[in-house]
Amino acid sequence: MNGLLQHLPILPIVIPLLAGAGLLLVDDAHRRGRAVLALIATGLQLAVAVTLMDTVSREASTGIEVYRLGGWSAPFGIVLVVDRLSALMLSLCAVLGLASLIYALARWDRAGVHFHPLFQFLLMGLNGAFLTGDIFNLFVFFEILLAASYGLALHGSGAARVRSGLAYIAVNLAASLLFLIGAALIYGITGTLNIADLAHRVPALAAGDRALFSAGIALLALVFLVKAAAWPLNFWLPSTYSAASAPVAAMFSIMTKVGVYALLRIGSALEPAGIMAPLTDAIFVIGILTLAFSALGVLGVQKLDRVAGYSIIASSGTLLAAFGLGMTAITAPLLYYLTSSILVMAAFYLLIEMTERSKPYGADLLAVTIEAFGMERAEEQAMSEDVVGFAIPGAMAFIGMAFVACTVMIAGLPPLSSFVAKFALLIAAFDASADIGVALPVWVLMAAMLGSGLAGIITLSRLGMRIFWSGEARTTPQLLVTEAAPAAVLIGLCVLLSVAASPALDYMQATADALHAPARYIDAVMSSAGERAR
Repeated sequence: MNGLLQHLPILPIVIPLLAGAGLLLVDDAHRRGRAVLALIATGLQLAVAVTLMDTVSREASTGIEVYRLGGWSAPFGIVLVVDRLSALMLSLCAVLGLASLIYALARWDRAGVHFHPLFQFLLMGLNGAFLTGDIFNLFVFFEILLAASYGLALHGSGAARVRSGLAYIAVNLAASLLFLIGAALIYGITGTLNIADLAHRVPALAAGDRALFSAGIALLALVFLVKAAAWPLNFWLPSTYSAASAPVAAMFSIMTKVGVYALLRIGSALEPAGIMAPLTDAIFVIGILTLAFSALGVLGVQKLDRVAGYSIIASSGTLLAAFGLGMTAITAPLLYYLTSSILVMAAFYLLIEMTERSKPYGADLLAVTIEAFGMERAEEQAMSEDVVGFAIPGAMAFIGMAFVACTVMIAGLPPLSSFVAKFALLIAAFDASADIGVALPVWVLMAAMLGSGLAGIITLSRLGMRIFWSGEARTTPQLLVTEAAPAAVLIGLCVLLSVAASPALDYMQATADALHAPARYIDAVMSSAGERAR
């Protein structure tokens, strides 16, 4: 990239950083100005992410852009790396951010203080985690996104949020401590935390040092499993996500996938050294147990927000079990499934809040709706009248169709994107297992995926009939266009993934090929030819 375009890789970090800092300086009285600034910043992030995705897709030779801060090359300087995988995650993050922000502007951003700055800092942390080329800065961006998520999870106060938020904070603080210990161990052995440089140095380690290095990587893998809500340390997720406001929970749907991304990024770079191979069997077992736990959880709950939490756990379990198979052939459908699951779960959390409005006041109403505003029904109605927008006709019809679409995708039924992803994943896994003559783990994965999908369709069908076809008296919910549109767009993107499955899988396959050929990534980061970065 030349000219101003060469600075694009830093913008997904700089834009939300400046926007968040600027929003802290804008008084609450200027509500409309804050909303406009937040929308502009998030829209710019989406434009930058899409441009970066297009740029790396067009570069057939490497498809990698390296940004060296201060002109310092790796391993001494901080580098940001944009390849197909990071560009995909940046785009997903920006899409979710814009959809969640638009939904929040209807009312949720006014439930407490500093929503917009915290939201921008969350985007900054996520974008930085997807861009960084070294483990230390991965930790830094993890802490930024976690600090922002703590505030957003508690946004609006309320006993339920505080109770679930404390568990969420405690687990992640413990994971952060393990992250530091693992990173310190790796640095002490190798003298570097740059991912590409690690791939260079690990093969030359002595046997004793290699064992210590493997212990450090195992600690990092444990941290990433905690971030991915793997069993048994995922008890915090259903309650934390259900207590959070709808747009925050929708944005959180990508949070568990940061752990999966980190496993893919570091695991692929160290793949030639054979460091991750001993861990994959354990990750596979943990993924299967996570799927089993999520299925039992889905069958045992009676509220949609709890179903959504266990469904996110199910998606993480599927990704971890697939990763644990250690088959390069399934990486492309794994990435396709990751994309689909993020979009559908974000849409589902937005839909849940709209669905709950149809219940009579006080009848199993989402606790967050009351706690966020601390007001009676009349006050809530007065607040809704203050929202800019237009109530849409046929609200229940829209909610019903969206609910069916989400149910189909969560359960993995044809013809939508989740079915395509699971079918492609299993076909690739069976083909790969036939080549090596080991099919039992694939059969176990298929049984776990089918069982999880069956549990989802049983529970969602039961709750759907209670909501839409029971004789219980319900009110017609008043929806704003700014609330319905984000959910509709996210579901529409899932439909588009299904219709355009072939080109989407082609992109995922190219991404997988680049991941499993880490020499190009390593050479691009470590090369010093012509490089005074930007």
